[in-house]
Amino acid sequence: MMAHMSRRARTSSGELSDVLQLSLGGGLGLFPLGVAFGMMVIQADMAWWVAPLLSVVVYAGSVEMLLVGLLAATTPVVTIALMTLLVNFRHVFYAFSFPLNLIHNPWARAYSIYALTDETYAIVNGQPHGWSQRRLIILQVALQSYWVVGGLVGTAVAGLLPAPIEGLEFALVALFTVLALDAARSRKQVPSVLIGAVSLVIGLVLVPDAALLTSLVLFSAGLFVRHIVGRGKHA
Repeated sequence: MMAHMSRRARTSSGELSDVLQLSLGGGLGLFPLGVAFGMMVIQADMAWWVAPLLSVVVYAGSVEMLLVGLLAATTPVVTIALMTLLVNFRHVFYAFSFPLNLIHNPWARAYSIYALTDETYAIVNGQPHGWSQRRLIILQVALQSYWVVGGLVGTAVAGLLPAPIEGLEFALVALFTVLALDAARSRKQVPSVLIGAVSLVIGLVLVPDAALLTSLVLFSAGLFVRHIVGRGKHA
């Protein structure tokens, strides 16, 4: 029996090590962004605990970074809710190919749905075999830990700085710019990039006070129209 328990412990330890190694790729992106997010919270004159609170309650990097600016500007709740929906709507489609069927415990399943992020989806999609309930939950807890710890480090660093660092709010802009450039390298995604550019210009010109919200709505509508047109051509 002791031998069986020893083998089981070694298996669990090896499984933990394997999953943590897989999580490092996502962690290298999440941790520094978390640091920037934590610093943004302090520089927006918010309490340090806002960073871990948002990281636990919301846990959506792009939305959290947007929320800092929106909350600081006392943006209406309806606008915040709509923008959150538009920014995170892509997560709805992740569930179609994410192996949630492997997670049988209802509490673990609820957490996995809540913690299904871009990084989790990318890692699991890149390693489609060998997953289990335990491995998936370990991965998602590890990725969320990178983000939460990064935010806490950011609040500590910002508190030690003699003056605020200008331009931190563009960390998310830089991330999305890189993603857009990667998408532009694929010919299939060029129309999507063009739709995004046109939507942004229209938002800035016609509704400068609500350019981001307007651009997101137009971009979503443009992608929907592109999908319908593309499906009609292949019918």
